[in-house]
Amino acid sequence: MKRSHKLAAVFIASLGLAAAAAYARPGEREGGMDHGAMRHGGMGPGMMRGMGPGGMAGGPMGGAMAGRMQHDEAFAADMRIVHEMLAYHERIKRTVTNLPNGISTVTESDDAQVAQLIKTHVASMEKRLYEGRVFNLFSPTLPVLFENKDKIRTKVETTGKGAIVIQTADDAEVVAALQAHALEVSELARDGMVAMMRGMRANMMGSAQRK
Repeated sequence: MKRSHKLAAVFIASLGLAAAAAYARPGEREGGMDHGAMRHGGMGPGMMRGMGPGGMAGGPMGGAMAGRMQHDEAFAADMRIVHEMLAYHERIKRTVTNLPNGISTVTESDDAQVAQLIKTHVASMEKRLYEGRVFNLFSPTLPVLFENKDKIRTKVETTGKGAIVIQTADDAEVVAALQAHALEVSELARDGMVAMMRGMRANMMGSAQRK
């Protein structure tokens, strides 16, 4: 396991995310993908599922955020997919276009299994937003989106390699949150676990400063 991923696992455990760490144990198989690959690429497939509608990262963690954690029936499955996507983030291609009233994102992969993960994740997060079931690991923008879910119009188109998501709103604050969140997700797709750790630290520091 690479050093950065070892540090990531320790960091998550220290935040009380024992469940997340458990999903990343080497040698396990999930969704047809070999988690033993973690020994060569770090965390096993599945860490991008902290991503909400349109590939959004989501769900508060421990500490100051524990009170907002959503442990519904789909939580474990969603976490596994997030882990897989973060593990294979280098196989994900993502482009974001800011619209006057929202965003248009294209998230795809030439790897058929990763492409399916993207499709499954987007569908799950779209449903979560519609039902108001928050799934947020560290994102400061997701609370705004879920609180204003009725103001957001979402259109999802699946492609052979992933999904195209268009989300728009008439509220300027919601539009800003959509665009900021799209940037967060793009950082996850680009940097993987390093981006998640960075987001966790920033969120914790922000919570501490607000006390």
